[in-house]
Amino acid sequence: MTELSYILKRILLIIPTLLVILVVTFTIVRLLPGDPASAMIGDRATDTDVNRINQQLGLDQSLPVQFAGFVRQVASGNLGNSYAMHAPVTAVIAERLPVTLLLTGMAALFSLLMAIPLAFISALKRNSATDITIRGASQVTLSMPSFYIGLVLLTVFAAQLHWFPVGGYGDSWGQRIYHLFLPAMTLAVSITSVLIGSLRNSIIAVLDAEYITFARAKGLSSRVVLLRHVLRNSLIPMLSLFALNIGTTIGSAVITETVFAVPGIARLMVDSIFSRDYPMIQGLVIVLSVLVSLIFLITDIVQVMIDPRRAR
Repeated sequence: MTELSYILKRILLIIPTLLVILVVTFTIVRLLPGDPASAMIGDRATDTDVNRINQQLGLDQSLPVQFAGFVRQVASGNLGNSYAMHAPVTAVIAERLPVTLLLTGMAALFSLLMAIPLAFISALKRNSATDITIRGASQVTLSMPSFYIGLVLLTVFAAQLHWFPVGGYGDSWGQRIYHLFLPAMTLAVSITSVLIGSLRNSIIAVLDAEYITFARAKGLSSRVVLLRHVLRNSLIPMLSLFALNIGTTIGSAVITETVFAVPGIARLMVDSIFSRDYPMIQGLVIVLSVLVSLIFLITDIVQVMIDPRRAR
């Protein structure tokens, strides 16, 4: 019952978080230099044209009136119409969102497949040449910007070896996974570099714990000790860091999507900012905020399932 109460409390905490996000998003968007009318009409826009467009878009109203209308739209599930694309914001985001979700999901999977075994090897062979090599490589990749990693992978595996396409998304699920392999690996390398150090230290701390010594004294095999005790307990502190990196990856995937020409919501966000597309920017921030909140919620639930003491 304690775990259920904790989960319900975490779910309820999302509501005030989203309310704060609505206020901050609405305010910051309108602090951007320029205005949508001028961006839509162009450099030859006259004051009369700008006033006419502002009146049509409702931007001539006071900020409290605009905010009230914005909240009503969000509450009804209607995020408005895009100024630049002349289409419902919800429809445009629904078309682009699966691309970014698939990219982020693949990056998360790749990072775990690389970080967990490398961290285990590094921890089990601490201070050896293997440990130093893994830690050194993670530090080098951690210092590299993601766009540089993407360009290296693009040059080697796409342009020279022709193993993967240069960009695009594909039509079928198989083609999409194939096209997104390099972009996902670009994001995964950055995440893996962060996770290895944290997970390695957690594994070493667990290996030195008394209950691990007791488990081995009972005659349990090394495999059982590593999987049942070491892995389970060492993953708990890493999960928060993993969730933080995945949440950051969703919002910062714009560089990767730009390098590999991936039609996701990160590129859409940049295009919307340049065109002063208020409804699209607001809709994207809301969707991204909900996704990040859900990621942290799922992480908390998993942590409580692994260690129920965290719910106390």
